[in-house]
Amino acid sequence: MKNLDLSLYLVTDKSDDVETFLKTIEEGIKGGVSVVQIREKTAETLDFYDLALKVKEITRKYNVPLIINDRVDVALAIDADGVHVGQTDLPCDVTRKLIGDDKILGVSASTIEEARKAEKDGADYIGTGAVFPTATKDDAPKITKKDLKDVVDSINIPVVAIGGITLDNAHELKDTGIAGLSVVSAIMSAENPKKASEELLNIFNS
Repeated sequence: MKNLDLSLYLVTDKSDDVETFLKTIEEGIKGGVSVVQIREKTAETLDFYDLALKVKEITRKYNVPLIINDRVDVALAIDADGVHVGQTDLPCDVTRKLIGDDKILGVSASTIEEARKAEKDGADYIGTGAVFPTATKDDAPKITKKDLKDVVDSINIPVVAIGGITLDNAHELKDTGIAGLSVVSAIMSAENPKKASEELLNIFNS
């Protein structure tokens, strides 16, 4: 299995100010972000491609894996480190065939059945949530702390928790066995993304 540090997994939020967007990502990495996933649900392909190349410059500089959400074509075009797919995206086993064995493949799964299928079909890790109410993904299924723990216990690949995780509630996920915290607004909207990342990591590691 790939040696993945998923402890602080940043999912980006759309931004009209590219410079601020890139600076926020870099500051987050300086604070301890261990994986960056670009999520651009509404971007035109060329815009997504151009933005992904800019983010890749930063992630390569700090040797942090870059994951592309949903868009296998963009991931392959920029030679990203991996892809993350949801339950309504390309199937996990098809995605694995397209990207090969060396790339990282993450799958969103909110049930034990989905998680087990993803593991069988070649996923390297699972993203499970939403563990708290979230404004960034209205359609995300809500799961309990017990549901999260059950998913973790049902598979042999790592699980990151996602959905509404903040500095105020991250401590509630202790003892669930997760491999990391996946956050959007807690870093992307923070006044000081570096400090926010450091504090989230401290909560996770304490």
